[in-house]
Amino acid sequence: MVNPLTYVFRPKVTEKFEFSDSELESLGSKLRTKVNRVFGHSLAIRELDSGSDNSTEIEVSNLGAPHYDVERFGISFVASPRHADVLLVTGAVTLNMAEAVLKTYEAMPFPKFVVAVGDDACDGGIYKGSYAVLGGVDKILPVNIKIPGNPPSPKEILRGIFALVKNKENEN
Repeated sequence: MVNPLTYVFRPKVTEKFEFSDSELESLGSKLRTKVNRVFGHSLAIRELDSGSDNSTEIEVSNLGAPHYDVERFGISFVASPRHADVLLVTGAVTLNMAEAVLKTYEAMPFPKFVVAVGDDACDGGIYKGSYAVLGGVDKILPVNIKIPGNPPSPKEILRGIFALVKNKENEN
């Protein structure tokens, strides 16, 4: 019979994980500086699924996971469009979601920005031409930045957000 205490006191079988991604850290540091300057220390994002297959949502949710942890760069995801600076739309806009997308956009305070994430949100993707899909987000809202990919990686999404902040800084 095995003594259960041997499982408690034996050496751990997992390895120590050392995470270091210099590209992510560099991009995040630049983003943090620009967010502080342009948006006053924080950028609030409301994510909206307008009819996607959830692949892009998985990559967006990875931004908040410990591996990327974008909150340390001054970016936070909020539950209400009334608290958001940026509307991040994923998925092709379906006929059933078009009104919800418009109402979400109208509920946001000015200045407000729209980011289309993924091929479906950019131009309808594989659903383009379907009877139930209007197309990309630009069919009903003014889009500031498009981040193509099916799905784009979290780093690509972060680069797109950086481009949005940089464009906003250059306008001022």
